[in-house]
Amino acid sequence: MTQVDRRSFLLLAAATTGGFMGLQRAAGTNRLGFPSAEEGYGKLIPDPAGILDLPAGFSHRIISRWGEEMNDGLLVPNLHDGMAAFKGEGDHVVLVRNHELGIDSDPSHGAFGPEFERLGRVESSSFFDFGKDGPPVLGGTTTVVYDQRSGEVVNHFLSLAGTGRNCAGGMTPWNTWITCEEWTQRSDERCAVDHGWCFEVPADGRGGLVPARPLLGLGRFNHEAVAVAPDGRCIYLTEDRNDGLLYRFIPNRPGHLAEGGRLQALMIRERPSLDLRNWIDPALESPIVSTRERLPVSWIDLDDTGSPEDDLRFRGFEAGAARFARGEGMWTGRDDIKFVCTTGGVGRIGQIWNYVPSPAEGTPDEASQPPILELSIEATEGGIIENADNLTISPLGDLFVCEDGPPGNGLVRISPDGAVARFALNRMSGSELAGACFSPDGRTLFVNIQHQGITLAIEGPWKTGA
Repeated sequence: MTQVDRRSFLLLAAATTGGFMGLQRAAGTNRLGFPSAEEGYGKLIPDPAGILDLPAGFSHRIISRWGEEMNDGLLVPNLHDGMAAFKGEGDHVVLVRNHELGIDSDPSHGAFGPEFERLGRVESSSFFDFGKDGPPVLGGTTTVVYDQRSGEVVNHFLSLAGTGRNCAGGMTPWNTWITCEEWTQRSDERCAVDHGWCFEVPADGRGGLVPARPLLGLGRFNHEAVAVAPDGRCIYLTEDRNDGLLYRFIPNRPGHLAEGGRLQALMIRERPSLDLRNWIDPALESPIVSTRERLPVSWIDLDDTGSPEDDLRFRGFEAGAARFARGEGMWTGRDDIKFVCTTGGVGRIGQIWNYVPSPAEGTPDEASQPPILELSIEATEGGIIENADNLTISPLGDLFVCEDGPPGNGLVRISPDGAVARFALNRMSGSELAGACFSPDGRTLFVNIQHQGITLAIEGPWKTGA
């Protein structure tokens, strides 16, 4: 495994604070009334290749495509989703990428060929779920080693096999990717084991499958994304349900998640079981929470976190936890955590939240210095920041948000002063963009077009183009 590059992790994370403060100041103003794309990096230029429109001076290249043969003799799977970029040797970047496939996926979308003719290249013991008397579960992760100098992929391989609907996840300060199953399938006549877990994949560019061992302490539910505190003390998790919770895992030993810990759910102090979805008729009453409102937080311990009945969110809500609408993308900042709720808000087209940990986060002293939750943005009309999904933060402090709404999806850039503008538009299809992440040095933005199974590398005047 590559040595921990905590400095790079913190450099990316440190950019967050200023950007989030800007969002808080601007929330509810005309700047967040969706200014035109002329702001920021400028107007989008139609892509002659019909793939991705970008501002002038920026360019993209396809570095990986569904169905291509990888270095291990397997095929690039389809449905690219969450992803993170890690520092490799020299100018190499190691991308670990999810594939949102399951037991019912078309075999031609998997790594083993339409007739499973390449399945024999992988030992069945390497799969988390090889299936019962039928095909294996086709989800998992692939790893791409990209040379920024040459613009070429130098290694490409399957790194986790037999998991299901790997949607998002999160990077850790110890150079691993936590991949999450957005699928709570129980073992049955097709699946050999229960699903709904998180798995850890090292950012190792040498090749080979990692043991598919679930991180049981992180609970069993419809996982989406993960954010890890820079010191590893706490892990935050979103749940992609219209009635989901926000979770926190406190490991017994930071950096060693398989050794267990405590799983908790977020509660708003003195307002137990608060519904933060803001699903109301605006003509009849005010939202439950407004932008810039500071909500003191406490965390409640959960039991039976293996949740065989997939009822963890119900039990947590009854115990006082707050309810969210489809928690999805999440990213770590130096002093805070940013996450989205795809169907939150009065218009049910998305919220972006800011969680500010306590100086005593995860300790008994937290009670006297409570964490704070704030609603940064609530989209009220379509057209931009519609159904926000994955998100990332640039080294300059910009928040880049992937949209997962009606056709016309793209990347939205939110600057540190709160200006909102479209940065990229998918011209290829109506598919969502997913897995946006920057190389550790900030030179390259990587993003996936999910349904076409394409990974793009975007370069341009990040520092001078604005």
